Amino acid sequence: MSNPSKKFGKIYDEYVDKIYRFVFVKVNSREVTEDLTSETFLRCWKVFKEDQGKIDNIQAFLYQIARNLVVDHYREKGRTQIVSTDDVPIIDPGVDLEKRGKISSDFDVIKSVLSNLKEDYQEAIVCYYVNDLSITEVAEILDRSEGATRVIIHRALKNLKEELEKKTEEV
Repeated sequence: MSNPSKKFGKIYDEYVDKIYRFVFVKVNSREVTEDLTSETFLRCWKVFKEDQGKIDNIQAFLYQIARNLVVDHYREKGRTQIVSTDDVPIIDPGVDLEKRGKISSDFDVIKSVLSNLKEDYQEAIVCYYVNDLSITEVAEILDRSEGATRVIIHRALKNLKEELEKKTEEV
């Protein structure tokens, strides 16, 4: 596959949903997520063309671009991080209405608590549990050793659990 457009098309197909979810956890609207995801792939394409597809780790490169774009977005807007799930369909339409309401409510609580965790913790949880990446892949994205990444994931889950317990005690 020597055609760079076709090769990049496959990269896009493989990573677009993962990058979208990664960005969505960090911003407050579907439109902003779509814009930042598009910009991530546009910037990657420019480098990909210039380097003739010789990016060492395309996945880590994409996540780094996305992370930087999110940071730039908040710097420009001077906003605080707000997470919304209003526009993202995450519930199987085959599930009955009562179960849908429960799942949606539980998901909203988890997203709310997740948004209050440290950024490294958020990224580790999203990459490892939501995007189903390996420890090695998460370590590359976070620019940490595998051991440090395991510790981050462990601490992130511990903090998430503690915050969820506090939240349920409030109710």
